[in-house]
Amino acid sequence: MTSGIIAGITWALETLILGIALKMTPFISTQEAITLAPFVSTFIHDGFSAIWATLYNSLRGNEGEVKKILKTSSGKFVILAAIIGGPVGMTGYVLTVNNLGPSIGAVASAIFPAVGAVLAYFFLKEKMQWYQWMFLFITLLGVYGLGNSSSLNVRNLSLGLIGIIMCTFGWGIEAVILAKSLKNDDVKDAYALQIRQTTSAIVYGGIILPIINGWPVVISLFTNAKTEEVVLVIALAGLFATISYLFYYKAISKIGPSKAMALDVTYAAWAVIFTVLFFHDIHIVTKSTIVCTVVVLVCGILSAADYRELI
Repeated sequence: MTSGIIAGITWALETLILGIALKMTPFISTQEAITLAPFVSTFIHDGFSAIWATLYNSLRGNEGEVKKILKTSSGKFVILAAIIGGPVGMTGYVLTVNNLGPSIGAVASAIFPAVGAVLAYFFLKEKMQWYQWMFLFITLLGVYGLGNSSSLNVRNLSLGLIGIIMCTFGWGIEAVILAKSLKNDDVKDAYALQIRQTTSAIVYGGIILPIINGWPVVISLFTNAKTEEVVLVIALAGLFATISYLFYYKAISKIGPSKAMALDVTYAAWAVIFTVLFFHDIHIVTKSTIVCTVVVLVCGILSAADYRELI
């Protein structure tokens, strides 16, 4: 239970830090920069996270174990989960944050536990009660109301909604595949994380960035002294993401994907709270956003887990 909550808190901090990076000049100076920002920032983010995870395993003397896991079927499933959760899910998440803002983006993307619960019901045979289906429907209504709130400073609602779809299905599918992989006692949480982030970075760097011609932007960020601050901020976001994933994977292995996602989703509430506390951004505190935020959080959790087990 604690692992899931810590995962939520640290992901909320990651969200705010990444949101700061996306508002910096290199990502907003031109229309091309705005378009490429989600892809470039995600590549750098997951790349640094892979480095942090590799350092963590190396310092614990487990690098050899990670290589062994790659040769197993469970390791290959982790790679599959990485491709779906990284390039698809994380890109969608950054699209959401970039176009709906960090706090509202976090809440809107928080429906992924509901999607994951549905997938777990069909593929892992996890039971889902009738009222959980009802809560899922209410959650979707809450997200719709949140996206259409007139109080929000939305950059591009359409791209934000596309991002939500990519994020929720990407992360939901990832959690289900990981749950199956983590049943193998040899696949430790930290091993899976290193494989996940490394795979994501490789797919981004080797496939996605060349297709969208994003490498010149990446090279410019790393070679220009004026933009090194952006890279450092994304690296910090990657560190918090690594910590969050470690606890999230631990929760998945201990209590299953549905309950882990239900607890992890508290990042949405923490993101709103931290936005108000750290940035004094009170314009998001309206009746509409408060009601929709509560609906998404509460119903999202109740759709992903049996409420009797959360009491």
